[in-house]
Amino acid sequence: MILHGYWRSSAAYRVRIALALKGVTYGQATHDLRTGEQGAAAYRALNPRGLVPALETGDGVIVQSPAILEWIEERFPTPALLPAGADDRAAVRAMIAIVACDIHPLNNLRVQTMLRRDLGADDAAVSAWIARWIGDGFAALETLIARHGSGFAFGDAPGLADCVLVPQVYSAERFAVDLAPYPALMAAADRARGLDAFQQAHPDRQPDAP
Repeated sequence: MILHGYWRSSAAYRVRIALALKGVTYGQATHDLRTGEQGAAAYRALNPRGLVPALETGDGVIVQSPAILEWIEERFPTPALLPAGADDRAAVRAMIAIVACDIHPLNNLRVQTMLRRDLGADDAAVSAWIARWIGDGFAALETLIARHGSGFAFGDAPGLADCVLVPQVYSAERFAVDLAPYPALMAAADRARGLDAFQQAHPDRQPDAP
């Protein structure tokens, strides 16, 4: 199994955490987003969207991190990263969607590039843009984590909600977003970051990290 990614990609970071929590061994293939390697024809043959991550399995290629996370949960059911009940699973998937659908797509590298290149935004404007959308999403997550969390983002064990939360917190810290308004969110993220699986998956510990 090969994970196609990039050390600082938060979407690839999510998948690395899930694989580490499951204890799954895998290889990595790097596509440098800064130089556009993800747009190469050979990679687009695997992932027509030309984005990371993609997970190459013995049976095919899975793209889009939420789909990959769900596949990992189904393929390697122990330890479970989704709760048992349908209502609880829906709550976790809603948390995932806030990050994967509402926050991350507005702030990723291609959007930042467009803001700078096409709209003339400077670093301060880009940072303000990023902080705005992270803040909106984190405000909602703060409420949900306070409601559903018990040490972690949902419940008392690490799960898929933590797999997407921790990389987004890493991104927020990179851009110096004020995280003080989100104490429940940060308590969950800090507890998760103390676990070995999350530390193994950290961007700085990846083979392509500078």
